[in-house]
Amino acid sequence: MDLVAGGHVHEARIFFHTFREDHESMHLRDLQKLEGILSPLHLEEIELSRSFRQNKFKIKMCEYSYDLLLQYLQKTQSFTMRGVINEHIDFEVSPGQPTLSSGDADFVTIEGRKNDLARQINQKEIHWGLLEDSLEQHLERPVSDSEKAESANKEMNPEDNKKRPLDGGKQGIPVKMVKKDKLVSMVGKNVRSETSAVSVAPRVKPELTLPATLVEVEQAILEDLRSRVQLNNLALPSISFYTFINTCNRLNCSSISQDGSLVAGGFSDSSLKVWDISTIGQLVKTSSLQGEKESAKNENFPATEERRKPYTLFHGHSGPVYSTTFSPFGEFLLSSSSDSTIRLWSTKLNTNLVCYKGHNYPVWDVQFSPVGHYFASSSHDRTARIWSMERIQPLRIMAGHLSDVDCVQWHANCNYIATGSSDKTVRLWDVQSGECVRIFIGHRSMILSLAMSPDGRYMASGDEDGTIMMWDLSSGRCVSPLVGHSSCVWTLAFSCEGTLLASGSADCTVKLWDVTASTRASRMESKSSSSNRLRLLKALPTKSTPVYTLQFSRRNLLFAAGALSKCS
Repeated sequence: MDLVAGGHVHEARIFFHTFREDHESMHLRDLQKLEGILSPLHLEEIELSRSFRQNKFKIKMCEYSYDLLLQYLQKTQSFTMRGVINEHIDFEVSPGQPTLSSGDADFVTIEGRKNDLARQINQKEIHWGLLEDSLEQHLERPVSDSEKAESANKEMNPEDNKKRPLDGGKQGIPVKMVKKDKLVSMVGKNVRSETSAVSVAPRVKPELTLPATLVEVEQAILEDLRSRVQLNNLALPSISFYTFINTCNRLNCSSISQDGSLVAGGFSDSSLKVWDISTIGQLVKTSSLQGEKESAKNENFPATEERRKPYTLFHGHSGPVYSTTFSPFGEFLLSSSSDSTIRLWSTKLNTNLVCYKGHNYPVWDVQFSPVGHYFASSSHDRTARIWSMERIQPLRIMAGHLSDVDCVQWHANCNYIATGSSDKTVRLWDVQSGECVRIFIGHRSMILSLAMSPDGRYMASGDEDGTIMMWDLSSGRCVSPLVGHSSCVWTLAFSCEGTLLASGSADCTVKLWDVTASTRASRMESKSSSSNRLRLLKALPTKSTPVYTLQFSRRNLLFAAGALSKCS
């Protein structure tokens, strides 16, 4: 780039092709962008070149390796290399002997010249716990003996109670309950260890005014929580995969409701379609029977296309739809588009309710908060915004990223949002003050997906190269780098108790990772690089269907959606 800036374009091309091969394994996408720099004007236009020329690389080295480097520079008297180091490189020297760099996610990263500011931001205090008086707390309260006896009597019929003999001296308790107690005692230790992370998470007060929840909705959620399947490395989730066919590359995004009953898809023709999974099978059967009868009665008046459609069609956007998301209870749907607007739809009335305008460029992502009512959006205008359903103007504007904000995700306690950007960083923002409280540096390509652990302590991020990183929100450091996918990671999801992480990728696979083992290893601060990585539990190939969306239900069932890469 210095040669190009000096007008020596031919010499710059020779230099580039001579040393390109040395960096292809780790910086292939950056090299492809730099290859297009052919004039000094391109240095100002291309954002990556500006970033390289205005910032420094941070390289982590142990004290032993750093001493060897200094000895080499003094021995060779290489003034050119000294100039490059002084101008473009910052060393972070740590005591000890050399270790494998593969165990550290950010052993080589690019940072701005305001490195002290980034470190200062990461020292701010954050409260990563769960909300006070949450529904999960209701289930954690101890159950009285009278309630236990009452529940036991409900599971046993009165007639069976008279005829059934007493077993083991436990009067009034059926055999079914005794077997259940034995089963619980066998797996209880594993379940308690897996679920303790959520139960012991600290409780914090909400900074936003949260909406009131209807009694009927609370009861339904509590019933789902009571029926939740406990997942761990021995008990993996059941997965239901929804496949879009014949989309011919027109499907841009998809989302699944919390209970898996509704699936939405956003298309390039500005349309939004919602499928009710519970009625699809019935429609197929009834349409085939009615079609035979109607064709036999009158061939001149066939059934209309509208009656046979298995989906609800929404029109309103004037550009491609890039993101969709359901409210926690499925009664609302949000969509964002290249027309720089966000629209709120009613899944019950099948109509558009509100059009939110505020962004100046395409809106790449939109996400409802865990409690509904509030939602966050990210855009090409390098900002993220927080909205309320009842107001058409944003409540907060988060500005600080150096490039597009590609994805956004809410924290479990609704006090923070995380944003992933094309500038290869992830930021955590305080929703009350609008300030950035964490900067996560380590990815080598644009961030495409984010997920928060249920206890709010960890965050997972996936990038364009297929790398996933697990971050500790308290320290701002990477807990476990994960390299398993061979293409873009489009979606991430934690199980309800936070023991498993599911990832979906453009390489047509869904992968399940053991989160508990990796976080436990990181707390032990093992020096082995392999123990600092997430353990792959299972890889589920989908043949030729890239995975767009993953969603864990409250009962810990995993729903996934994707579109066939080829049209039949």
